Amino acid sequence: MTRSAVIITGPGFQDHDVVYTYYRLLEEGWNVDVATKDGSGVIGKYGVPLPMDKTATPLVSFDWLDVAQYDAVILTGGHEAPDRVRQDRRVLDFVAGMDRAGKVVAGLCHGPWIMISAGVLKGRQACAYIGLRDDVINAGATVHEKDVVVDENIITCSYYGYVGRFMQAVFATVEARAAAHAAEIAEPVAA
Repeated sequence: MTRSAVIITGPGFQDHDVVYTYYRLLEEGWNVDVATKDGSGVIGKYGVPLPMDKTATPLVSFDWLDVAQYDAVILTGGHEAPDRVRQDRRVLDFVAGMDRAGKVVAGLCHGPWIMISAGVLKGRQACAYIGLRDDVINAGATVHEKDVVVDENIITCSYYGYVGRFMQAVFATVEARAAAHAAEIAEPVAA
């Protein structure tokens, strides 16, 4: 089964986050959308443009975000992009809907700012970039000094230097959740 993910970002994104997560998802055979406000092209803080290359699919608008279309949402960092993105109700509703559906919501570096504004970290286990630690705690999460933390469908990563482990966690968590769901469906119903 082909998996689908959406990377949500905006102007001033952390180039490393978007480039690595995008190409790793493609490498694993996933369908990947990159969503920006109004589907407009944006530039990363170090100059990487979106869309990234001539083979990339067009960017999608926040208006097109649909929980039924994706197995995972990747919320990338940078300082500016997540701060802008978390002010958009369409994104917050989508992220909250992904969480309610038990789908993977994954935030990298400053990406958890979006998770905070969507209200999905309360009562969760997480890690946090040093500049977000207080925000994540104030959002009701328990913060651990780790590179990557997985709490059911919620994944956090404290720094883009750990993006490899972060993506391993995304792939493993999506597959584990799909297997658990398939097992639930396959269980015979008691008469």
